[in-house]
Amino acid sequence: MATNCPNRVTRSSSFLVVIDIQEGLVTVVDGGAGVVRQAERLVRAAWLLGVPVAATEQYPKGLGPTVEPLRGLLGAEQIIEKLTFTACGATGLLDQLRAANRRQVVLTGLETHVCVEQTALDLLAAGFEVFVVADAVSSRRPLDRQIAFELLRQSGAVVTTTEAVIFEWLQDAADPKFKEILKLVRDI
Repeated sequence: MATNCPNRVTRSSSFLVVIDIQEGLVTVVDGGAGVVRQAERLVRAAWLLGVPVAATEQYPKGLGPTVEPLRGLLGAEQIIEKLTFTACGATGLLDQLRAANRRQVVLTGLETHVCVEQTALDLLAAGFEVFVVADAVSSRRPLDRQIAFELLRQSGAVVTTTEAVIFEWLQDAADPKFKEILKLVRDI
């Protein structure tokens, strides 16, 4: 059953972007280990369901590389270095999104009120539908994260959760990937 429901992400229309989940940030943000777990679930589900994935690293010389297990799941070819806070400033990312011909972008990453927020706002301005995964993003201070969610909602982004995205991508328990997705949701 296909749907064109606003505020619902679909696997045929979406692209997952993992923003700056790096060694130097994960250890200082609120709930960093949980963000990594949820981002891992999203990446694994995206691969299973054919949703394209890209990732960014903010100044990796200073903040370190993308953390494992994400780095291993993504591979070096999916990770783009950047110096701008917005992932839209990463060389080639917007080109990848446009070439994939997908109008929805699902965001996970760090920090919610800086790189995630600026990326979401730039993507909205570029005409994309943006889904920010609340349990797969964080900031050093919870208030910064909360205020970012308020601004993002007011700006037109959808704030959602990891499981909501995964089951919206899946759409149907009759899908051949259902059992693998169910195991993924339960295991991580």
